[in-house]
Amino acid sequence: MDNLIEQVTAKANVWLGESFDENTRAEVRTLLEKEDKADLIDAFYKDLEFGTGGLRGIMGAGTNRMNIYTVGMATQGLANYLNINFKDRKQISVIVGHDCRNNGRLFAETVANIFSANGIKVYLFDDLRPTPEVSFAIRYLGCQSGVNVTASHNPREYNGYKAYWEDGAQVLAPHDTAIIDEVAKVKVSDIRFKGNPDLIEIIGEKVDKAYLDAVQTICIDPQLVKRNHNLGIVYTPLHGCGRVIIPRSLAQWGFTNVNCVPEQMIPDGNFPTVVSPNPEYPEALTMALNLARKLEADVVMASDPDADRLGVACRNSEGEWVLLNGNQTCMIFLYYIITQYSKLGKMTGREFVVKTIVTTEVISRIAAKNNLEMFDCYTGFKWIAKVIADESAKGKKYIGGGEESFGFLAEDFVRDKDAVSACSLMAEIAAWAKENGKTLFDILLDAYIEYGFSQECAVSVVKPGKSGADEIRQMMEQFRSNPPLELAGLPVVRIRDFKTMRQVDVPDKVSELEMPEPSNVLQYFTAEGDKVSVRPSGTEPKIKFYIEAKGVMHTHDDYDGAVAKAQKKIELIRKSLNI
Repeated sequence: MDNLIEQVTAKANVWLGESFDENTRAEVRTLLEKEDKADLIDAFYKDLEFGTGGLRGIMGAGTNRMNIYTVGMATQGLANYLNINFKDRKQISVIVGHDCRNNGRLFAETVANIFSANGIKVYLFDDLRPTPEVSFAIRYLGCQSGVNVTASHNPREYNGYKAYWEDGAQVLAPHDTAIIDEVAKVKVSDIRFKGNPDLIEIIGEKVDKAYLDAVQTICIDPQLVKRNHNLGIVYTPLHGCGRVIIPRSLAQWGFTNVNCVPEQMIPDGNFPTVVSPNPEYPEALTMALNLARKLEADVVMASDPDADRLGVACRNSEGEWVLLNGNQTCMIFLYYIITQYSKLGKMTGREFVVKTIVTTEVISRIAAKNNLEMFDCYTGFKWIAKVIADESAKGKKYIGGGEESFGFLAEDFVRDKDAVSACSLMAEIAAWAKENGKTLFDILLDAYIEYGFSQECAVSVVKPGKSGADEIRQMMEQFRSNPPLELAGLPVVRIRDFKTMRQVDVPDKVSELEMPEPSNVLQYFTAEGDKVSVRPSGTEPKIKFYIEAKGVMHTHDDYDGAVAKAQKKIELIRKSLNI
């Protein structure tokens, strides 16, 4: 421990030098003077790295914090790499955007200045914009890279930095590690903070219109929308950047009864009306649900601060409002898309869908029953984007993909999850349900009856700081070296270790896993088809468990019983795992 304190103190003392502004130096002095060294250690024990969502951390002074210097080093390293990788291009260009978070505009302008100071043309959005629009704009304007300053759905003290490549997808190997290598070479004194205004162009409405026009093309049945234009929609952006673009998209599709939560239409990085701006949490939708009850609305939708995740609430069989989980919304999307494509004769046999390995296996059954090719990939939409690119290059047609963490992508002109298109398409699905005398919840039950029932539960064990990171590593190694033999009294029949790329069908049949690279993920399957996935988060200090319990449903009336049985099984699985 003494050695660690010496190391972080040495790193912190560097931040007292003249390369850093006075506010930063004052914050570092405060950390050094505190008797409790926990904050000092957390701020300096490591450097921020690209994870599944890019660069993300708590704002403040330190190498492990989001500030103009860590943002600056990341950008200088990325700029250096772009200038190496595209050295033969006459003019390299990038997109820069940001969401509503505190320091968002400061960081975005810092990024733009550094790129321009390195001779790179910058298209800087005039105000906050959704992450998927940044992804779209990269290819629309023919750029080589892009950055959106956002911490997605994280709590208010966070900010982040999503880096994109010329295909509009988040950076993957070999570019991700190569960029990290370039960033590692950068010292604060190397950062070119003084921008070149001639290379910075402010963009806005032109790109908005092109993006919204593209989003409108995924509408499957425009006449259905026209007939049900008065569908009662309540929407909240949770103070984020969906506030303008999503209502515009819904209106452009033809929906005329869109009601926004007024208090949450105000952009605010402090997120004053919610504990956390995450549409996965029922609490975040409280104000929207209150408005929906008052207006007797048909559907409630919420997007997170950078408008890439979608939360949906609808009435259940008893007329009570319930929040659908990410697995369920992904199922509903694919159920509708496949049903309508089949009805309209759009299936050619070349279509494919994508999900992540921790997302419900019901989607595998939906794909199989409809003779659709389905691909499993790692957590993080950059992996879904890779599958889209690889398979589209073979002449196949992507029709949808998603993940359990409330992300879905219905199109291929964006290469990240997209709450703008997802909101619009979900409204169409709600209109389809209503026209057929149903709710979204009925559609979900129909899918369960046709393709099989499952109940999912995500458990996050939070372990902050350096000691927490060590604990998470130890937990993963313990599960790896001593895998459970049973879960809820059911024998484990299959073990997948994506770090060693091996699958073991118990007791001793070993095979290789085919994935683009190793990843620190473990999976266990029971004899009844239940699934448990374990992985450390790539963006937050936690280890995550994804539990999926299989069940049976024959009619809508079976739902409550199936849920009760599955929840009991999930509790037993948690006891087996000691979580």
